[in-house]
Formats: sequence, structure tokens, C-alpha cells
Amino acid sequence: MPHSTTTVRTPPTQDGGAGLSHGLKQRHLSMIALGGVIGAGLFVGSGAGIAAAGPSVVVAYALSGLLVMLVMRMLGEMSAAHPSSGSFSAHAERAIGPWAGFTVGWAFWVLLCTAVGLEGIGAAKIVTGWLPGTPEWAWVALFMVVFCVTNLASVRNFGEFEFWFAALKVGAIGLFLVLGALAIAGVLPGTDPPGTAHLTDFLPNGGQGLIVGLLASVFAYGGLETVTIAAAESEDPVRGVASAVRTAMWRIAVFYVGSMAVVVTLVPWDSGELVEKGPYVATLDHLGIPGAGQVMNVVVLAALLSAMNANIYGSSRIAHSLVERGHGPRALARVSGGVPRPAVLTSCAVGFGCVLLSRWRPDDVFPWLLNMIGAVILVVWIFIAVSQLLLRRRLEREGAGRPVVRMWGFPYLTWLALAGMAAVFVLMAREADTRVQLYSTGAMTAVLAAAGLARQRRRTARTPARP
Repeated sequence: MPHSTTTVRTPPTQDGGAGLSHGLKQRHLSMIALGGVIGAGLFVGSGAGIAAAGPSVVVAYALSGLLVMLVMRMLGEMSAAHPSSGSFSAHAERAIGPWAGFTVGWAFWVLLCTAVGLEGIGAAKIVTGWLPGTPEWAWVALFMVVFCVTNLASVRNFGEFEFWFAALKVGAIGLFLVLGALAIAGVLPGTDPPGTAHLTDFLPNGGQGLIVGLLASVFAYGGLETVTIAAAESEDPVRGVASAVRTAMWRIAVFYVGSMAVVVTLVPWDSGELVEKGPYVATLDHLGIPGAGQVMNVVVLAALLSAMNANIYGSSRIAHSLVERGHGPRALARVSGGVPRPAVLTSCAVGFGCVLLSRWRPDDVFPWLLNMIGAVILVVWIFIAVSQLLLRRRLEREGAGRPVVRMWGFPYLTWLALAGMAAVFVLMAREADTRVQLYSTGAMTAVLAAAGLARQRRRTARTPARP
């Protein structure tokens, strides 16, 4: 279905970003969009999905990738029409009501802040592997200080860091795919073409294994939302969002589905090294590439630090947008030098607090926190889909013209995406490992929704009725 490049009749407005700078250039946005889809989960965590699903993991990543592409298209339609540092939180507020913006915004903020701590821990583990005996917490603190200062200085610093991190990740994935294609073709020196020898047992663990692989793949796609948050601080928000969303399809197809296809073709799916070393290192070792492990450790470190940097940025902007819309302490809304510095400091402090919890309460509070954020990304996607459904209907009723970015097959594909999300929830409820995450996230969402509705009612009661 063709997309439209026709602009709306009224220019897009920017919400929730008063005082923020517009220091991000198009090259920054382009690489943030590219790098945002390549997280540490792809380099390391995908091994568990392969172990469960076998070669059918390619189908799992393709199915979840289709769902993510639909979500990004919906988010792109709304973000191009109304660029906002609050992204889907601001769109949910416009479409559903203030309680919805409050709920999805603060849930996502908790997710990002926790992720900052987790990524810091992962990065520190790699460094302490190179420098044994050094304290892990000290490396986390160092990374936190570096990226906190970077984000406090200016949005352009964030953009530059992400530009080079993304360039490294994209380059590493590109080289891996080239080497893999050469090995599959049998033209890489020292290798024989594997043919389909490793693909014959396509569903080794049956449908249950495919379900586990599908759930693992869904949560590997987190991070794509950052580009719509960052677009509000770019020189041309509408063009930035439109470009990022329209290239999402080939990025997902190449980076995720292509990588998984290369791995399962070259390495037996039941090789323990896929989980132990990660699929990329295991594949390169299988091909006899010297120094592959250390090279990929550098790339994984870059992926973790990139995600850490992006999540500090994203959490601070979401918090700033929320409090600017009256959903939190006003102190977090202060902006100086084009940066919401109190929001940056608060997000970093909460992230480091999660690191301390992993040391002080590793057996009770920390696992509870991880379970609580386990399904937040699905909650975000549902709010995105419902918001797009309502806002598009409103746009059509008002006759405001065609969106800059247009959702494919509206409303049928929007409903299909919602059905896909509901199916993922059902699958999570069936699996013991994910059921507790589903219930914990549901409880947090319910508490936030109740608080948001109570705030909304109080504000409505204080607002005098119009004559």
C-alpha cells in the first residue's frame, strides 16, 4: 500500500517541549533510528530464543518484526502530525485522556530508568572481564557520570554519542552479514557451504518452542521509540520522523531476521555456545575468525553504552513532558540551556538506585522490579494502537487532510496489530516464566491508571464549568 507524502493542511504542532533545544541534525536522527533497533539483546539475548525455537526463530523474529513495523507506522503517523518530546504519552493524552498519558508515560519512565541500571551492570561485567579485580559498581558509576554529564550539557552531545555508537553497531552487523553470506555461499576461505544441514529440524521443540522464541523476539525490539522522542528536538521533526519510520521495514528485516537466518544456517541450533557466548560470537568462532570474541565484546559494550545513553535521554524527556502537562513535580520541568537538567539528574539517580538494589536486595526487591517492567513495552504498544485509532478517526471527522505519514490499511491493520498484542499477552499468561511478568506489569499499570484517573477527576472538579 503506498504511503503519502502530502502534508496536512495545518502545520504540525509540537507539544510538551517548551524550552527544549533543536540541536539534533538529520544525520543524528538517521543514526539514532538505525542504532535504536540494534540493542544488546540482539547480540546476546537472541541465543536463548534460538535454543528454544531452533531454526524457526527466523519465523518468530519475522512475525514480531511485522508487529513492530505496524506499531512504528502508527507512532510515526501521530508523531509527524504532532511532534512531541512526550511521544506516545502525549498522543495518548490527546486521544484517550490525561489519565492515559499519565499511565503510559510514567510506566515507560520506570522501564527506561531500570534499563539504564541494567545496561550499566552489563557494561561493567564486560569491563571487569578485561580488568578482573576492579569493582563492578565503580564502573557503573563511571558510565553513569559520563552519560549524565553528556546529557546535561546539550542534546547535540547525546546525538553525537549516539551517531558514533550506532555507526559501530551498524558496521559490525553489516560485516557479520557479509561474512555470513560468503560462508553460506562457500566462498569464505577455510569454510565449506553448510547447505540446509542445520535447517532440517526446523521446529525441534514443536509449537511450544516457537512460542518461547516469539516471546523472546518481541522484547528484543525495544528502543525503536527513542527516535520519535528525539525528533521533537531536531531541526526538522516532521521529516525526521517520516524518514525513520519509512526505513523501519528494511532495518528490521536486515538486522534481525537476516542475522538470525545467517546464525541458524551456519551453526547447529542446539550448540551450547549460542547461549554461552551469544549467537554472533559463536558464529564467528565457528567460522574460525580470529579474535571474534573480543571484537564482539567491544561491540556489545558499545551497544550497552548506547542504550544507556539513549535511555537517560528518553527517560528525561518523557519525565519533562509529563510534568509540563501537569503529571508530576514541577521542579522536573525546569529547562536550562535547552536541557531539562532536573529530569536528567532524577532519571540517572533512579537508574543508579536500581544498580544498588541489585547489590543490596538481589533476591527479593530487584527481581520484583524486573518483573514489574517485564511487559511494559506491550502496554506502550497497546496505548499507541488505541491512540492512533482514535486520533485518525478524529482527523477524518474534522477533514484536516492526509497525514504526512499514513498508517497502512487503516483501520484493518491497526486492529490486526491490537489482535497480535492480545495474542502475545495470552502466550505470556501460558508460560510460567513470563506469567509473573505479565501480572506484575499489569498490577503496576492498574495502580498508575487509578492514580491518573484520580488526578484527572480532581483537576476536572477544580475547573469551573463553562457558562
